[in-house]
Amino acid sequence: MSAVGNFLKNTTTRRGVGAIVCFVIIWHIGAMIDDWTGVDVLGIGLVPPPGDVFAAFLGVIPKVGYWMSWVSSFSRVLAGFLVAMIIGIPFGLLLAVNRYFRGVFFPPFEILRPIPPLAWVPASLIFWPTNEMSIAFVTFLGAFFTIVINVLGGARSIDISYLRAAQSMGASQMDLFWKIVLPGTLPSIFTGAAVGMGITWEVVLAAEMISGGGTQGGGGLGFFIWNSYMGGSLEQIVVGMISIGIAGYICSSTIRKIGYFFMPWRRLF
Repeated sequence: MSAVGNFLKNTTTRRGVGAIVCFVIIWHIGAMIDDWTGVDVLGIGLVPPPGDVFAAFLGVIPKVGYWMSWVSSFSRVLAGFLVAMIIGIPFGLLLAVNRYFRGVFFPPFEILRPIPPLAWVPASLIFWPTNEMSIAFVTFLGAFFTIVINVLGGARSIDISYLRAAQSMGASQMDLFWKIVLPGTLPSIFTGAAVGMGITWEVVLAAEMISGGGTQGGGGLGFFIWNSYMGGSLEQIVVGMISIGIAGYICSSTIRKIGYFFMPWRRLF
């Protein structure tokens, strides 16, 4: 009890728990309003109540396939996201600091950027030899453009007076990059990472639905939701949606923790 009490002493935690409880209550009222009043309000009464979803959740927990779906989706998201970070951060920094590089590569980048990642799914299924590679490619695109545009905007927004002051004191180009440009861009890098992670989850789930899961061993959470839909199990559909929310929260929390480590000044507010 003391551990729970200490956990709930945190104001942010109490607010979060209270918000979830209120959401579940509203969800229950919306799901049951059809039975109580006999009037279907905008189809809300078709949503399964929280109790049924919780029972379905308990039913899938012992199943290995459910956890394999978690592993498959997580591995695809992390693979695409990490590759997007490895390529996108240097690419964005080069666009920001080198006008010739920006003049050559920014126009085609801007042409490709508005294309939704899901629009690449049919083409990737055709051009890549396996469904798994197709999903990885589309997942990469989901994060890449967001990361690059945030890195570019963050680096370009650094006050030029800082760079001139450092140059006047004899700073080299490497000093300018490591001590001014990169630290000044870190907030934008982690903002782009957080947004890109959310987009990556959206893309990988849709790609899993379209491609049929990519691999036979683990279709992913998107394929889990699609199978539940085909089987007419509304409760399991909601279980899959909640699973996605939990997975996304875990990923976003991890990015925030890493950001706090590299940007200690953020801990002050």
